[in-house]
Amino acid sequence: MDHGSRVRLRWEIALVLLLSVGRSAIYAVLGLIQALQREAALGDQTTSLNPSAGAEEFWDVLYQFLGQGFALVPVALAIFFLWEPGTSAFRRIGLDFRRFGGDVGRGIALVAVIGIPGLGLYALGRALGLTVLVEASPLDTSWWTVPLLLLAALRAGLTEEVIFIGYLFDRLRRLGWGWWAVILSTAALRAAYHAYQGFPSMVGNFAMGVVFGWCYRRWGRVMPLVVAHTVIDVIAFVGYPLAAALWPGLFAPAPAPSGRPSPTPTA
Repeated sequence: MDHGSRVRLRWEIALVLLLSVGRSAIYAVLGLIQALQREAALGDQTTSLNPSAGAEEFWDVLYQFLGQGFALVPVALAIFFLWEPGTSAFRRIGLDFRRFGGDVGRGIALVAVIGIPGLGLYALGRALGLTVLVEASPLDTSWWTVPLLLLAALRAGLTEEVIFIGYLFDRLRRLGWGWWAVILSTAALRAAYHAYQGFPSMVGNFAMGVVFGWCYRRWGRVMPLVVAHTVIDVIAFVGYPLAAALWPGLFAPAPAPSGRPSPTPTA
């Protein structure tokens, strides 16, 4: 690759990251720094996964749907950059339905490997006061609540796995990075992206990034990772009120002053 192509590739990576996970990672790290500077202990502060977008009900729902839709634009941009003449970007990174049955099976297996230990790590972090209390939207009687949460889970799965794995793996490998350098660096970026949730969450997401990166290296498909990530977030978003009722000490909001939520909600 000549010098001009390498410079263009670096600028492309920077632009995609600034439009998506890189921007959120910066805000998340700043949010963690702000939380550490407050008088309240980190474990007594709260953050929100799906905050309300407006005061009026109709506009609130409209803005939330639009927000989820616009949040998928960087995913489309990454796929656009991956597209080459005669080669489908979807097939190239394995984001298609050719092996959907196997992808779903592998995704569910990853849920067991990543999701269950992740919940345990969150509970441990809460018990030790190292994890910010994460508040998901409550399951009220409005018809749009669950669809919005499902859309948010799908958006998070597509955003992180297409960009962290499908896009960055291709681009960093083109720059000559070794496989483990790519896996570890993208896992570190994934951890920074979730820094606003506290240190145990960063550790858990780093481990998730390593496992997902290894699986992509082995399978060559993003779809199982999207399935796993989406299912994990569906459990977190929709199952959260149930967990709050069963274990209020770990999941219910604390009476202490709350921290500032992340500008771009992530999961």
